[in-house]
Amino acid sequence: MSGINDPRLKAEELTVEPLAAIDHDVKVLGSKSYTNRQIAVAALSGKEGVIDGALISDDTVFFTKAVESFGHVAAEIDHEAARISFTPTGKPMTAPQEEIFVGGAGTPLRFLISMAGLAEGTTTITGNARMQERPFGDLLAALPGLGVEAVAVRGNGSPPIRVTGGNFAGGRTKISGAVSSQYTSSLLISSVLAKQDTEIEIVDELVSKPYVEMTLATLAEHGITVERDGYRWFKVPAGQSFKGGHAIVEPDASGLSYFIAAAAILGGRVTIPGIGSTSHQGDVGLVEVLGRMGAHTEVTENSVTVKGGQLRGIEVDMDAMPDVVPSLAAVAAFAEGPTHITNIASLRVKECDRIAAVTTELRKMGVQVDEYDDAMTVHGGPSHGAVIDTYDDHRIAMTFAIMGLRTPGVVIKDPGCVAKSFPAFWQTLDTLR
Repeated sequence: MSGINDPRLKAEELTVEPLAAIDHDVKVLGSKSYTNRQIAVAALSGKEGVIDGALISDDTVFFTKAVESFGHVAAEIDHEAARISFTPTGKPMTAPQEEIFVGGAGTPLRFLISMAGLAEGTTTITGNARMQERPFGDLLAALPGLGVEAVAVRGNGSPPIRVTGGNFAGGRTKISGAVSSQYTSSLLISSVLAKQDTEIEIVDELVSKPYVEMTLATLAEHGITVERDGYRWFKVPAGQSFKGGHAIVEPDASGLSYFIAAAAILGGRVTIPGIGSTSHQGDVGLVEVLGRMGAHTEVTENSVTVKGGQLRGIEVDMDAMPDVVPSLAAVAAFAEGPTHITNIASLRVKECDRIAAVTTELRKMGVQVDEYDDAMTVHGGPSHGAVIDTYDDHRIAMTFAIMGLRTPGVVIKDPGCVAKSFPAFWQTLDTLR
């Protein structure tokens, strides 16, 4: 169920039909975050590699084609089998003549900046209009300490980014973790092939820590040792090599958030198989948050289950799982009392300003929302249908689709934007019926 041929991906708008109740097991596509990490590792390993259970979406396709453009590896994407295969070409890693374009794929662009430091020559990497507004300055400032020159072409810290590669020496560098943990992940992955040991010092508080844990888990799976002092300091010893081979990607915790949210607001049951208590994906933590709100939850080693209950507002710090804040806000709209969601400033620099977007669209539906620089308060109460602008942001479209399962008259504009991370979303939503 790849979803790539679903005609709804090309529609201008889509009306969501409400549901009375649900009681389903739901199969969710592979993790976008893990797929991106496995692509990076497979591309750098110099060995044959196969990623099964991969998420085949706009982001991961852009990333796969981007790593191929360095010439050292060939890739094959099998949409139906959810598989990406890599074969070394025997050629050195060199900068492509054409600029690399990754659309709205933020994590791939961050990873590619460091990877380009390993390629001989000058690589230019860019994305869509929104990507050219997003900040990358912290990563650009950290790379010269490791022997890599990386600059924003327009001098504003945003793409297009020009990287002069071939001399990823390693050594010591410092980086801020306040805007994105993906900068740190980018350095960790490419530092494996540095000429000497690489030490990375985080100079402040690292946001979204689970994403770094996912990176470290992926590296360990491929035989790479990283020394660390909590989230303050990391050391990647030189002379290591990726083992390559076969990797299996678990279901996407961000993607499952919409379906457990549906169970919470409809009073039904949803079980997601294939992911559970051993996952490093921070977004699994939404299950516990919904439990605090009054939903009935169960997490085993290999599944998560949410059943509806009497929902009530809570106060919750979502620094570790910002991508599921929109899903939480949708549930909060149907809870009794206010839900105060804090420590989410990183949402301002996602595919859109997600704090502003969620606030605006909830208010369209009659929901009272208080918006702050790094927080929002959603007051539960009656809601009504509305035409939802999605801001070319997959998570806004999927969030308000879930609200439409309970509130009649919800119309989603540009439903095809879900292809960025979940091309089969509308088909998967159909399974609830």
